[in-house]
Amino acid sequence: MLVTVIIYSVCVYFATIGFGLLINLPRKALNMAGIVSLIGWLVFHIVSVHMGGYLTADILGTFTVGILSIFASRYKKMPVIIFNIPALVPLVPGGQAYQVMKCLAIGNYALAKSNLIQVIFIAGGIASGFLFAEFLNQLYLRLKTYLRTKKATR
Repeated sequence: MLVTVIIYSVCVYFATIGFGLLINLPRKALNMAGIVSLIGWLVFHIVSVHMGGYLTADILGTFTVGILSIFASRYKKMPVIIFNIPALVPLVPGGQAYQVMKCLAIGNYALAKSNLIQVIFIAGGIASGFLFAEFLNQLYLRLKTYLRTKKATR
């Protein structure tokens, strides 16, 4: 079990770096994008194994990726999207989308519909995770500005 998680973790890290190279990320952002992706995938894996359900796991994994991408962008002084996009690679429901197409091709429409609903929910979970992360970031920035202006008026 532990060996499998370690092998998957290494694969997630290198898949993210490979995808980053494919989309021409700056070289100085590759390692950080790999780390963000790895931590997001570990959260996804832990939640999906111990709590069950891909939807909750995807929401929490994407939320983690969103928050860590914000921190990484501030640390590296780069746009957040540089870290968000490659870190999504292990969380995207590509396998389920493939199953939808396969089931449609062989005429198993009931299973295709079931898989399509799963893909739609996972995609919505990914969007929700980023939405929650950005909401928390905006809340933090506004609270910080409010406290700074309140302190300056004293």
